[in-house]
Amino acid sequence: MTSIGGAEMVDWNLAVATATRLVRPGPDISREAAREVVAELRRHAKASEEHVRSFTRMIPEGSEPEDTPVLVVDRAGWIRANVAGFRELLRPLLAKMENRRSGGPGGAVLGAVGSKVTGVELGMLLSFLASRVLGQYETFAPASRELPASLSGGGRLLLVAPNVVHVERELDVDPHDFRLWVALHEETHRTQFTGVPWLRDHLQGEIQSFLDETDVDPMTVLERLREAAQSLVGSTPEGEDGEGGGRSLVEIVQTPAQREILGRLTAVMSLLEGHADFVMDGVGPEVVSSVAEIREKFQQRRARGASRLDQALRKLLGLDAKLRQYRDGERFVRAVVDEVGMDGFNRVWTSPNTLPTKAEIAKPADWIARVHRKAES
Repeated sequence: MTSIGGAEMVDWNLAVATATRLVRPGPDISREAAREVVAELRRHAKASEEHVRSFTRMIPEGSEPEDTPVLVVDRAGWIRANVAGFRELLRPLLAKMENRRSGGPGGAVLGAVGSKVTGVELGMLLSFLASRVLGQYETFAPASRELPASLSGGGRLLLVAPNVVHVERELDVDPHDFRLWVALHEETHRTQFTGVPWLRDHLQGEIQSFLDETDVDPMTVLERLREAAQSLVGSTPEGEDGEGGGRSLVEIVQTPAQREILGRLTAVMSLLEGHADFVMDGVGPEVVSSVAEIREKFQQRRARGASRLDQALRKLLGLDAKLRQYRDGERFVRAVVDEVGMDGFNRVWTSPNTLPTKAEIAKPADWIARVHRKAES
């Protein structure tokens, strides 16, 4: 385990224990009803494969993409899976911090704080997220006996059953339609990564480049964590929350080089999330009769937000940015498909060079001009 000053950086087991202890209980549901929900989500995940592949035309007919497992989990299962993913993804960064540790005051402070405090803090953040995620395609998932993943080195699709039930009840929508609608979104992510062989390695390379540029000076880390903490104590006056108020953790720990990388990552994530939203609604009318009602109510739920603390945590964790990615990415995909059709849009998956830039996400015509008109000239 990577450590600083002789102390482990993160007590991963404690992070799991803390998160599972603090996470909110799921909705009240009988054991038999819960089994039925799990079975239905598995059926919908399987049915979604053909719906998504037919609609997106990303996988040639007759070909079989790399398969990845579908796991229907509870909140504790989502926590365990994500801790495993974090541990794998952050391993190079933690090794870098180990190599650069020193006997200075920053290292002493971090050593004193220790792995257990870090584990508790990570567990608290995961407990917040675990009751909100409906589903997730884990791109960089290490396989284990309890949590299988793709044999080629990563990938599994998670559907969080209690959260799906909670939201379908909150929205008062048809539960069977809602479960299929959610499955369509997550299956689109699975199709993106299984149908585009280079995408996983490209995204992993960008993330690792971002982490490699991280300033790992211990005192700088403490200073930026302190700045992050201040964003939770009401630094923005009531009623004045806006696009520029506060900074997320990702924005806080940035060098100039990281800002450039983050711009590319933001564009890719906007594309992936917006594409999934576009597909789930595009497939919807054929197989989800109440898709219009579900989308309207779901968008209203997103817009309402929650308590001030909840809003502050969302900002700190970068969840506000994720919601913008859904919105901006879906507009990009819709505009491109309207102009050049689905096959024309699918040129986006040709290579890293055909991915849209952050500026092109906002101006789809610029991407069309660059990729299509250049290719046709």
